[in-house]
Formats: sequence, C-alpha cells, structure tokens
Amino acid sequence: MSTLRGRVAGLPDWDRCAVMGVVNVTPDSFSDGGLWFDTELAVKHGLDLVAQGADMVDVGGESTRPGAARVDEGEELRRVVPVVRELAAAGVVVSVDTMRASVAEEAVEAGACLVNDVSGGAADPDMVPVVASHHVPFVVMHWRGQSIDMNNRAIYADVVGEVVDELAQSMERAVAGGVDPDRIVIDPGLGFAKDAGHDLALVAHLPRLRALGRPLLVAASRKRFLGRVLAGGEGAAPPPARERDAATAAVSAIVAREGAWAVRVHEVRASADAVRVARAVENAADTAEAAGAAGGTGASGAGVTNGTTADTTGTK
Repeated sequence: MSTLRGRVAGLPDWDRCAVMGVVNVTPDSFSDGGLWFDTELAVKHGLDLVAQGADMVDVGGESTRPGAARVDEGEELRRVVPVVRELAAAGVVVSVDTMRASVAEEAVEAGACLVNDVSGGAADPDMVPVVASHHVPFVVMHWRGQSIDMNNRAIYADVVGEVVDELAQSMERAVAGGVDPDRIVIDPGLGFAKDAGHDLALVAHLPRLRALGRPLLVAASRKRFLGRVLAGGEGAAPPPARERDAATAAVSAIVAREGAWAVRVHEVRASADAVRVARAVENAADTAEAAGAAGGTGASGAGVTNGTTADTTGTK
C-alpha cells in the first residue's frame, strides 16, 4: 500500500498513513482558538503532539474557519515564525499553514519543510514562485475563495468530479510555476466551500482523488460534517467541535485504509493509533494475498501475527 499511498520528495517515508498534528497560534480557530496563542504554549503543544504520535506538526497563525476575516501579514509572521523555529530546532518535521508567500518564505528559512496552503497558491501570486525557489513540498488544497464567503460557493452538480478537475488545474498551475511535481500533495479541502454531503461524498470516493497521481492529505478533524453526522436527526444540535475526536479517528482509519498519505488532526493519539491499526490490516491482507498466490489457503495464518499465536481469550 505504500506505493498506492505515494511518496513526497523531501519528506520522510513513514510506510503508513502519516499523522499531522495541528498547532493553531490563533485566538479564533473554530475548535481551539486561544489555547495556544502564545509562543511558549504553542511550542510545548507541538512537542506534546509529537510525543503522542504525530509525525509532523502544522503551524498556522490565521484561522480559516467559515466566516473568518484575514489577519495582517505582520501579525501572522509574529505568531508563526518563532514557533516554527523552535519546533524545527527540536527536530520536529514542521509544516507551515499559510496563504501568504512572505510567511511561507520566512517559515521555511526558520526550518519548516512543507508549505500547506489552503488556497493551493491561488490567494497569493508569489506563493508558487517562493515554493519552487525553496524546493519544498507543497500542499495544494481544493479552494474556491476566502473563508469570509466560502459557504456561498458550495454549489456542485458533481462534487467529486468537480473537485478532481479543479485540483488537477491547481496542480498544473503549480508545476507550470516551477514546483517539482514529486513535491506536490493534494487535499480535497473538506469543509471549504462544501456542505456535509459534499464532504462525505469526497471521503467515500478517495480512489478518484488518488487517481490524480499525488499523495493525498485528508483534514477532517472536528469539522462540521462530523458534527452533522453525530447530531443524528434533522435539526438536532451537533456536538461541540472538541467532542468530535472519536469521529475524527474513525475517518482517519477509513482514509488510511483507502490509501491516504496523511491525516491532519487536532487530537493526535487516537488517530495515531487508528492509522497504525489500518497499516496492520494492510499487512495482514498482503500476507494473506501472498499466501494465496503461493497456493496456500490464506486462512491458516489468520491467528498468527509476527510469528506469535494471537490471544483468543475474551473475544465475546
């Protein structure tokens, strides 16, 4: 499955779905705004996420929740760059979450090794040239406009087909601007100009997204569509964002099994466990397939893992 999942030039190969932990250095992010709005607290949180199983940490200084207004460039730099510098100095694989080329450039110079731009380079014409000149991996997300009015753009005849087509166009623009295609990651942009039905359709059709030929980042963590699912009946109130972590881990397991390259999550531990279980299932499937190809029944090894007999007590 690692071939199916793909590799990103310039980043480690984790041989399973990676986990990207979120550090929002903001006062107004939709689920944890204000909790890490201090350099020291943000750095500590990033290190805690790594200790809990994050493979990389995504540092952002501007909320992109629906309806959010932009922060000015100087404030975003003040929030982001010191946190990136300290985490990178501690050996953390750091991504910078920004739509501004100036912030991306200073963050990369401070040690970030991935640029995660929710606009896919569309918000700032200097972003693609900066990414290309620094030879860093680049997340190209599906995006239809700024957060302030993006819900008005959630109009699709075929959400999966349109997202695939629009992502392909964004990738082509990035490559034409000098970004190495082997350094591009794609993201379907769950929650960005999409309603709950759109998000669920995209999760259900990851193979069509993977057909674009690049590793896939899925950022479902605590988002509105999970709240709608958990609310149940029509008109019922969704649970608060911070009560959607179990649902987030469920999505992490699903998309990891479907070949996602990474998941971006606020609460790391459950998703770190989920992707490791998904990888173990992949390994078991590969072993059974190999045994079948060699002429075995494929069932005789069902109770054996890593050369040891599985514990069958307490199975009811």
